[in-house]
Amino acid sequence: MHIAYHPIYVHPVPTGHRFPMEKYELIQQQLLREGVVSEDQFFEPGILHREDAIRVHTPEYWETLTGLQLSKAAQRKTGFIHNEVLIERERTIMQGTLEAASWALKDGVSFNIAGGTHHAYSDRGEGFCLLNDFAIAAAWLLEQELVSRVLIVDLDVHQGNGTAEIFRNDPRVFTFSMHGKNNYPLKKERSDLDIALEDQTTDREFLDQLNQSLEVISEVFQPEFVFYQSGVDVLESDKLGRLNLSMEGCRQRDDAVIRWCYSHDLPLVVSMGGGYSEKVSDIVNAHIQVYRLARDIYT
Repeated sequence: MHIAYHPIYVHPVPTGHRFPMEKYELIQQQLLREGVVSEDQFFEPGILHREDAIRVHTPEYWETLTGLQLSKAAQRKTGFIHNEVLIERERTIMQGTLEAASWALKDGVSFNIAGGTHHAYSDRGEGFCLLNDFAIAAAWLLEQELVSRVLIVDLDVHQGNGTAEIFRNDPRVFTFSMHGKNNYPLKKERSDLDIALEDQTTDREFLDQLNQSLEVISEVFQPEFVFYQSGVDVLESDKLGRLNLSMEGCRQRDDAVIRWCYSHDLPLVVSMGGGYSEKVSDIVNAHIQVYRLARDIYT
């Protein structure tokens, strides 16, 4: 498997966000320390081009964003103070997922060590998401006629509202979101399949809902490619999540998705998404599980 690594994270980034930026570098370091992957499995993506962005984002939003012309109010909604470093970082993340999609077609599975920016709408950003990496990569695959049906599995605790809006009227993309019913965003969009979970949902409840949903999707959509948002803010230790999954429950969640993709011969791209546990080590360890599983299942 190939993994998009973003060295731009070593540069200064705007402060004021609530998630630990260091997790991205720590994930890479831990993967190498454990021997889950080797150095040559990492690739440094380029930077996203305009034509790939505006398949899913409006040209007006792209020009305003990249020209650093967003209003202060719009910047506050994204959670970032905008500058050139931030925009370069975002475009690199987007390109990482797009290139990961190409690798997944060859290897079966690929990762973006960041990504999962599912709150970015076609015409605006919010919730620490400026552009939508899964949407951009899915549209690229479809434009290149590499696949004809794409599934987006979003198991972050927050609904993939931007993704749902972007593909609202596109039957080629099936959006599936399992998320906290009472969590951000307050106003949910309509995905093709939404499972809204009550506060304190346990491992068993979560896994039962997930497995039933994957069976339904197999029957009604028959995807040819899968993007998986594997946010670890579902953990009971998460400061914002409100769910009650254990570390083992989170591992079983990832295992269910990866084995389902593997058994259906579906190329898979995984992005990390959110995670806000008090201990950064808990966040990193939860993320690392999905890489271990992919290695064991696909090799």
